[in-house]
Amino acid sequence: MASSTGSVPPQQPLFRAVASSTRQIYQLLKCISFTAKVQVQITQDGIRFAADHSRVMQGVAFLDKALFTAYTLNIPDEGETLPQFQVNLAALLEALQIFGATDVAARAAKAEAESYRSNLRNYRADAFNHQNLGMPGTCCLMYEEDGAPLSIILEETGVKTQCNMMTYTSESPEEIPFDREDLSFKIIMNARWLLDALSELAPMAPVRITMAASPNAPYLSLSSGGGLGSASVDFSSGRDLLETFSIRDRWVQSFKFDFIKSASEAMRIANKVSFRGDGQGVLSLQFMVEVEGGAVSFLDFRFVPYVTQEDEETESEDEDD
Repeated sequence: MASSTGSVPPQQPLFRAVASSTRQIYQLLKCISFTAKVQVQITQDGIRFAADHSRVMQGVAFLDKALFTAYTLNIPDEGETLPQFQVNLAALLEALQIFGATDVAARAAKAEAESYRSNLRNYRADAFNHQNLGMPGTCCLMYEEDGAPLSIILEETGVKTQCNMMTYTSESPEEIPFDREDLSFKIIMNARWLLDALSELAPMAPVRITMAASPNAPYLSLSSGGGLGSASVDFSSGRDLLETFSIRDRWVQSFKFDFIKSASEAMRIANKVSFRGDGQGVLSLQFMVEVEGGAVSFLDFRFVPYVTQEDEETESEDEDD
């Protein structure tokens, strides 16, 4: 009697997600491209990308599963650790825009030639780039198993390209502490207004930016000074500018201008920003981005302030002693 054995089904990858376009993924990840590597955590609800700059600035982009047409995470046990690893963000962004490389290169060249406008006021998208023309294509993200590369599989008009991104051991930094129970102020406003304010301050070549929230006029003020002079931008509490305004007491902190400027891409693509400061002086900017199809994604940034003038004077006195 002859016997036969059934074929063994192929092992399913640990994670696989398919998107109908790379545009939204690219735009969101571009907003946190201020560090070389990012921490990646894959959850049942989406993919979390976290960037950290010396624990004084952190940015998080969360790609909700709603952005994907298919999303599968194969974790047999609920108590099992979620997949975590690091990946080179610059390489990942380059892979995502392979089919639109010419458009991206042209925009990058324009940004270099016109840095002030392109960095802070580049509102207009090229109406003729591949993404805006809606060219057909799919993007598949796949992670076979722990320690495996992160595969980016792009297919467009019959051409398929696979990029395998090397993954690194997870080194998750501690989050910058932000006390939601000790909020000094909370403002919700159009994200473009914040971008406009930075655009007004940028020509002064500032090193620092000082932010002040007050229960009295001017309510919200951004000011800076540099080698070319000083400038300030004040906001009224009118509903046309500040959608939500809640303040417990006056809050004034200074931050490195370049760090705040690093969030300008998020300001450009977001609809609204939640602007918050806690009792320790930490600044939180949470951006709401409406993507195609009606879904909403969020970008979170946290900034640690410069030490206060009193602390600087105390340190100077200690050094003199």
